[in-house]
Amino acid sequence: MVAAYGRWDQSPVYRDVAVISIVMPAHNEAGYLDDAVASVVESLRSRPRPFEVLICENGSNDGTQALAKRLEGEYPEVRALSLPAPDYGAALRAGFLAATGDLVANFDVDYVDMGFLDRAAQLMDDRPEITIVVGSKRGPGANDTRGPGRRLVTAAFSIVLRRGFGLGVSDTHGMKVLRKAPLEPVVNACRFGADLFDTELVLRAERAGLAVTELPVTVEEHRPSRTPIIRRIPRTIKGLLRLRVMLAREKPGRSGP
Repeated sequence: MVAAYGRWDQSPVYRDVAVISIVMPAHNEAGYLDDAVASVVESLRSRPRPFEVLICENGSNDGTQALAKRLEGEYPEVRALSLPAPDYGAALRAGFLAATGDLVANFDVDYVDMGFLDRAAQLMDDRPEITIVVGSKRGPGANDTRGPGRRLVTAAFSIVLRRGFGLGVSDTHGMKVLRKAPLEPVVNACRFGADLFDTELVLRAERAGLAVTELPVTVEEHRPSRTPIIRRIPRTIKGLLRLRVMLAREKPGRSGP
């Protein structure tokens, strides 16, 4: 283990416990990042598991980059990465590849659910064959409190992925816990960023025969979407068509070129 794990890195008690890396993409999050990181760090310090937090700043122009560096200096468990352009998927990818934990959890700055993390990590401890646990907004037991427009778009997206791509779970976006070692070649094979990185990753994992499962979560909207739905729909449809063509040209089971 490395110094990023702070007070746990020398303790023999934790040598056989899966280390968790928390990846938090951050684009223009100066108003949220400080409280979000403090909450995650303090919460994880109370749990019997070593961890690190990777802030993946991408293309911010509001002071987020400087704030991330300050938090890196303030907390020994925090590392700050910076990408030149705003790209959510690229930030997730960079964070995953830089992570040193056995498990990698993706949290948005304004959407953190430590209960989901606890349940997913325990499930993966108990069942080492599982490589991805998706926090599902649509599965049995999920509670999506967002507006009807957002729920409708999520439902339509899920139907397209299930019928057009053979997706086995009900969701691909949002919180996930990933097993680093088996998924690293899959992540390296992913070609899409922005809104489709999550989707490509889950689809490729399933096509490679890796075990993907989901746990229900409660979704609460703390702020409006950064990009209006009406603008995201055409972009998403175009991206899905390109992804469908690319995957169709590959043999099932391949993780990449």
